[in-house]
Amino acid sequence: MRGATETAWAALGADPVWCERVRYEGGPGGLPARLPVMDLARATVAVCSLAAAELATVRTGAAVPSVRVDDGAVTAAFHSERLVRLDGHVAESFAPLSRFWRAADGWVRTHANYPHHRERLLAALSLRPDAGPAEVADALAERRAADVEEAVYAAGGLAVAVRDAGEWAAHEQGALVAGRPLLTLERVGDAGARAAGVRGAVSPGLPCAGVRVLDLTRVLAGPVATRTLALLGADVLRIDAPQLPEGQDIHNDTGLGKRSALLDLGRAADHRVFEELLAGADVVVTGYRPGALDRFGLSPEALAARRPGLVVAQLSAWGRYGPWGGRRGFDSLVQAATGIALLEGDGGEPGALPAQALDHGTGYLLAAAVLRGLTERQRDGAGRVARLSLTQTAHWLVHGPADGGTGPEGGEAYSPAPWLVERDGPVGRVRYARSPVGFAGGPVDWAGPAGRWGADTPRWVTA
Repeated sequence: MRGATETAWAALGADPVWCERVRYEGGPGGLPARLPVMDLARATVAVCSLAAAELATVRTGAAVPSVRVDDGAVTAAFHSERLVRLDGHVAESFAPLSRFWRAADGWVRTHANYPHHRERLLAALSLRPDAGPAEVADALAERRAADVEEAVYAAGGLAVAVRDAGEWAAHEQGALVAGRPLLTLERVGDAGARAAGVRGAVSPGLPCAGVRVLDLTRVLAGPVATRTLALLGADVLRIDAPQLPEGQDIHNDTGLGKRSALLDLGRAADHRVFEELLAGADVVVTGYRPGALDRFGLSPEALAARRPGLVVAQLSAWGRYGPWGGRRGFDSLVQAATGIALLEGDGGEPGALPAQALDHGTGYLLAAAVLRGLTERQRDGAGRVARLSLTQTAHWLVHGPADGGTGPEGGEAYSPAPWLVERDGPVGRVRYARSPVGFAGGPVDWAGPAGRWGADTPRWVTA
């Protein structure tokens, strides 16, 4: 267990002595898989908890707290989008056109959960807008997987050819990923640009109190990171474009402790509001396709120039480099392209990890990077830029964190019940999974459940 944690902690540029503060509890088997998914899950939660504890110590001068990582809590959290309920209603999972399909020479994985992605997929296949699974299956069965991949991406949709690990390693993007670190966290700007944590009193239990976070992310890794920052006391304001709606079901899971507002950055009035928010922000987290927000002045360089000392965290699917650097992507697609789906499959048919572990694991690493950026800024006043991708996490899963995998057979029967909470909120009675991130004296739950997506006023709550 400790080896994977130490590897991730080192990637964050942190002092290795902190890893001695971690205690692991619970037996293996919570996330059974051929790959060491449980090791990755424990390690990402552990380093996020360590980064929170470190920030608490640096900001308050309190004694260094211990960190406890519980396998049961980790497993529930990695299934959080499947466990969330609103008034007993089960949240919708993948849409009918988001799945594996047989192609003429192998398999294809598509993602069409959002209406605009569904429309683009059908357009690329020359199908009617109301076409169903049977028609898609017929269209794909006649085409080579790589041809489908290129045609759908060219149309702005999402589809990848299912590759084995060797094919991905030989692919130009796969080779570039293999040569990159798990994540990067770099200083930007001059030391002493401005001090952090100037708003109100900070308690050791809420290390992000007074920290303002602009959340420009969408399902799932980015929102997992920002809901973790909200747990730790940050004022997190999620900003979405009104023309890109998010489902309330997923927001009930990832919007815990946050507020959610709508701004169209292409409109001058909304852009001015955003700039006012940015002028008071400490952190900006982005999860859109690389380059998509640059036209709004949201590249790290532009942000650093306007807001010295800002901590910027960028999340992408495939990395911000190489031939796929500008492509959209999701956890399921990354699993399919990088060989994970075939490693987890059976009899040549692709399978999947027991949870969207690339999303959740990268989300906790992303939160950890922000926390470490805030810690370093507290020391020298300079900003930081963190960059992470689902594909780099996938490479680590396949090649890195093996402390002894959980095995495909798993362990004792698992029940998430001890780690579930029910609370009344603005949209009804919500059941959700507790956060696995914590340290001695730290928070055990969010300040409140998710509100209605997009319904909040775009302003800061912290004075």
